Amino acid sequence: MRTRLLPWLYLLPALALLVVFTYIPVASMVTYSFTDWDGLDPDPTFVGVDNYVQLFTRPELFSVFVVSVYYLLAAFVQTAVAMYFAFILSFKLRLRNLFKGILFFPYLINGVAVSFVFLYFFRPGGTLDAVLALFGVHHELLWLGDPDLVNVSLSGVSVWRFLGLNFVLFLGAIQAIPPELHEAAELDGANRWHVFRHIVAPGIKPILSLSVILAVSGSLSVFEIPFVMTGGAGDSKTFVIQTVKLAFQFNKFGLASAAAVVLLLIVLLVTWVQRRLVPEERTDLT
Repeated sequence: MRTRLLPWLYLLPALALLVVFTYIPVASMVTYSFTDWDGLDPDPTFVGVDNYVQLFTRPELFSVFVVSVYYLLAAFVQTAVAMYFAFILSFKLRLRNLFKGILFFPYLINGVAVSFVFLYFFRPGGTLDAVLALFGVHHELLWLGDPDLVNVSLSGVSVWRFLGLNFVLFLGAIQAIPPELHEAAELDGANRWHVFRHIVAPGIKPILSLSVILAVSGSLSVFEIPFVMTGGAGDSKTFVIQTVKLAFQFNKFGLASAAAVVLLLIVLLVTWVQRRLVPEERTDLT
């Protein structure tokens, strides 16, 4: 009996924190999604599925998901760039440790600080306009004010911000591949493209699958960068920013809870579909 209970005793603190700070709040959120709670009333009124009906029948509440497309495309660009640098820096190159630090450093910076830095970068006459002027482009653009440019600018910031995370994931996966495979490929006359295609790509498939899940879920739940830089103005409002405003600006906590539940279900559905299309493969490379 002691042998059976001992592992659970070690897990008990982590399980307690998980239940208190994750499962109980999620259960409360689901409960509030069926009410018209305003955040203050001690006795919220049960309204059934009215909040969910509003979400799917009011286009202005659900159309903000269009903004997520910009971040999704940016996430795939970020994944491709991170994979490229991870593959290149997995070889013995001069100053490769320096470049590893440079690529990973943005991920260590606080997201709010990054947003404030890029506010100066994108402002009229700021850093970006000054750099473009060096190449003969003297027309100042409203990078954060033009509806056609704001989401491109903000998604570009997210690429710079999170590139380091994917880079480290891919680099660790590539370095976990036995070096004997690389040596055998070189002896057979394979170039780097052949090594990547036939050795590296199959070897990092689980990490690539994880990156796709992170890309989709991250693009659906973008909040920090657009909220700090634009506050959701200029067609840059994401679904999470809208949910926060519904709760704390309009005191519609019930509707905001329903929106959060819908977002959670969409992320879970995307993850399930991705797992079905690309099942996890367990391989032993040692």
